[in-house]
Amino acid sequence: MKAAVSTENGLLVTDIPQPTLKPHEILVRVRSAGLNRADLNAARGTGNHGSMGATLGLDWAGEVVEVGSAAQGGFKPGDRVMCAGAGGYAEYAVADWGRVVPMPAQGMNFEHAAALPVAVATMHDAIVTNGKLKAGESIMIQGASSGVGLMGLQIAKLLGAGLVIGTSTNAERRARLKEFGADLAIDTSNPAWPDQVLEATGGKGVNLIVDQVSGPVANGNLKCCAILGRWVNVGRLGGGKAEFDFDLHARRRITYIGVTHGTRSVDELREETRVMWRDLSVPVQSGRLALPIDKIFPLSEASAAHAHMKANRHFGKIVLVP
Repeated sequence: MKAAVSTENGLLVTDIPQPTLKPHEILVRVRSAGLNRADLNAARGTGNHGSMGATLGLDWAGEVVEVGSAAQGGFKPGDRVMCAGAGGYAEYAVADWGRVVPMPAQGMNFEHAAALPVAVATMHDAIVTNGKLKAGESIMIQGASSGVGLMGLQIAKLLGAGLVIGTSTNAERRARLKEFGADLAIDTSNPAWPDQVLEATGGKGVNLIVDQVSGPVANGNLKCCAILGRWVNVGRLGGGKAEFDFDLHARRRITYIGVTHGTRSVDELREETRVMWRDLSVPVQSGRLALPIDKIFPLSEASAAHAHMKANRHFGKIVLVP
């Protein structure tokens, strides 16, 4: 089968054997695969999701081909499903049964389905499981114009957040954040951005920050986070190291939480998917939670898709079609 694998020179689309099904897995004919920021490092075998010669792809959608003998969930050949795991940049991929959910019976194509698994699970985990957002509380999504960020805005609005703030340093993308649930869009390249957040919250600061940027916004986050607020570190697009005002962190009594999928056990990943689907299956199936598709590339042009993501001019998800 055709697949895009990591090499020291980046992605290579080549022929590899079809994956062997294990008892707890489901084999899927991939119809579309989503791109994620982590894929850029993984293409050279680095990062939390990278190893040399591995097939890339953290989420995909397609049709069930075969179900392992120990797999649960009631899936059968022919079912249309959405999956998270590893190896989605291929014609066939296997996923642990606990990270497979059904596609809507109608109204959603494979490209839009492939855009959802990582984004929905990541933001439900950040906002609900770890961030413990309550109805009426304020929330800020740092890096809100990414696919995952746009999903975070929608989930926050769906859960009844009192004020939803999204950030982006790109004026064109920032102008579109309100389409996805942002009540206020902030430009963090403006040094006064923490003061703008404080003003919008009546001087109290935001109750929850979901941060995909880190680095240069760290001390700004501390300044505009509410006393007893929560700050969930999802990503480090702006850098993994920065100055940190420990005194301000202590005085505002902020709970700082790091999350990643890289160190979770199979059982933890299954539980993440279970609680996400328990809470969000209805809005996902109805299309209320959805992401825009920026561009579709054939699998043979996976390197060009990565270049498009690296240029950082896209809005929404980039997907591959085998």
